[in-house]
Amino acid sequence: MSFVVARRAFVVAALSLGSAAFLSAPAVAHGPSRQKVVEKIEIDAPVAKVWEIIGNFQDLTWHPGVAKTEGTGGNDVGAKRTLTLKNGGVIEESLTKYDAEGKSVSYKIDAVDVKVLPVNNYAATISVKGEGDKSVVEWKGAFYRGFMNNDPPPELSDEAAVKAVTDIYKAGLAALKAKAEGK
Repeated sequence: MSFVVARRAFVVAALSLGSAAFLSAPAVAHGPSRQKVVEKIEIDAPVAKVWEIIGNFQDLTWHPGVAKTEGTGGNDVGAKRTLTLKNGGVIEESLTKYDAEGKSVSYKIDAVDVKVLPVNNYAATISVKGEGDKSVVEWKGAFYRGFMNNDPPPELSDEAAVKAVTDIYKAGLAALKAKAEGK
């Protein structure tokens, strides 16, 4: 009887060790992690004025990197827009949530060449909240790097993706501030 108990204990221990090794293996060799960027700016203009600029999903020409915005569907969920960038790149996006009362627009990228923007599965929200005669605009996004497998080239790494999105947000928010403040 003790042989059977000892054998069962050995089998249980062996299975536990095997399970632990199996479960920890993915942590060593996994693909990319979801990255996040959040940028905020205070603007010396009332919320209504700022919302008038950012509240139209079909117009992102206030961003200095965008040469032209074309789209369909207005501000309805599922609306589409195509951004033609000043550097010649093209980004296709869809509206995923529109809240005029809460003053926020959420969207996702449907198609972009990673050479234009080194991200995959990108989704973002831009919103504005009032603080007296001032506004605070927050632009936040979540995405994966441009190279979805292990060992990405430097231009498609997590760092490259975060830098690209951060630069876009900072440039856009600075331009929005200047436009809303009339500078």
